[in-house]
Amino acid sequence: MNQRDHLILKIAIPSIVSNVTVPLLGLIDVAIVGHLGAAAYIAAISIGSMVFNTTYWIFGFLRMGSSGLTSQALGRRDMQEVTLLLLRSLCIAFMIASALLVLQMPLRELALLLMQPSDEVSQLVKTYYHICIWGAPAMLGLYSMNGWFIGMQNSRIPMVVAVTQNVVNIIVSLGLVFGIGMKVDGVATGTLVAQWTGFLLAVVLCRRHYGRHLRKHLVAAELRGLLKKVFSRQPMLWFFHINRDIFLRTLCLVSVMLFFTSAGSWQGEVVLAANTLLMQLYLLVSYVMDGFANAAEAMSGKYWGAENGSAFRDTVARCFKWGAACTLLFTVVYVVGGESFLALLTDEPTVIHASREYVWWAYLIPVCSIGAFIWDGVFIGITASRGMFISSFIAAAAFFILYYSLHARFGNHGLWFAMNAYLFIRGAVQTVIYYRSIVPVYSRR
Repeated sequence: MNQRDHLILKIAIPSIVSNVTVPLLGLIDVAIVGHLGAAAYIAAISIGSMVFNTTYWIFGFLRMGSSGLTSQALGRRDMQEVTLLLLRSLCIAFMIASALLVLQMPLRELALLLMQPSDEVSQLVKTYYHICIWGAPAMLGLYSMNGWFIGMQNSRIPMVVAVTQNVVNIIVSLGLVFGIGMKVDGVATGTLVAQWTGFLLAVVLCRRHYGRHLRKHLVAAELRGLLKKVFSRQPMLWFFHINRDIFLRTLCLVSVMLFFTSAGSWQGEVVLAANTLLMQLYLLVSYVMDGFANAAEAMSGKYWGAENGSAFRDTVARCFKWGAACTLLFTVVYVVGGESFLALLTDEPTVIHASREYVWWAYLIPVCSIGAFIWDGVFIGITASRGMFISSFIAAAAFFILYYSLHARFGNHGLWFAMNAYLFIRGAVQTVIYYRSIVPVYSRR
């Protein structure tokens, strides 16, 4: 294992830990209200969490765009631009958060219209929503800071922040719910406190690790000059150009994932439950592969910015090597112990039986998804966002075409085939784009 492999693992492992802890914020909330004695509480938290998770997922470009641009500026040793990127991304994050706060009422009503919960659940969702919405500045600000940290080749700070958020969420939520008798409002308040704690901790750690560097470039410019540089027309247009494609790419991903869930529900609650369990196998893969994708975006962006073609090529090859090792490991583990893992999640016989019928589709996910994950990291690092959007759009179109062509005859098997094809096509299209458009560029470096 050479030095570059160590760097990949140094970034990937903390990222994997962070990825695993992210969904725990929602799971902890569900676990707490699950002991309050009414199904309405669980339904309200589930709907509320899904609304915010989807909203923040759509604005994930704040993290991905910041990461690629920062790593390239770092590779060029343009430290002033590194500083400006952090400020620019934070300003945009706070502007989006402000819009969410101003539009919270119509957004809430739209969410309730789409979900159509019962009157009791609807009131609980409103309570949860109107507390958690005030965490939008913290969450979107944290997206920007995490992207900047990864661009700076530092994934440890996001890991520390993610772990701290979960600890705070557990302590505060348990204290409010079981200590003083609050219910959904207590869970929502615990989540809100955890979100702001995470953001403020990120600020403190940023100041501790990068304070001298940031002050050097902030003090050097007057306030008016600094604002002019942060909101300079050309860099701002480039930032939005990159993030526009990432935003559209994310919409493609969201549409496929939401449709997959909806299509399962149309086939009855047993199939929906089985698909939900099997998707946990996909999520486990994604947590690990995203870690190596983060390493790919940080290191490939740095070498791309430094115009070091040989180091860039080697980084891409080594990230795929680690991705292939994870693919082999997950495939073996799933084939050997996949059904046992599903049995840990439920003891409902009908759901277990249905899961066994479709479990082999889930076993194919690691093989089908390796290209999509690693290439996403590389493309984010070199800010090839148009290629990400094109591949996601083609793959999403193929998903819907395959589903509507196959579901009448093959049912849920057709849905799972379409999902695996979607993941595979994303990676395949990016491979073509890489060798046709990107290789000619770095081969000249």
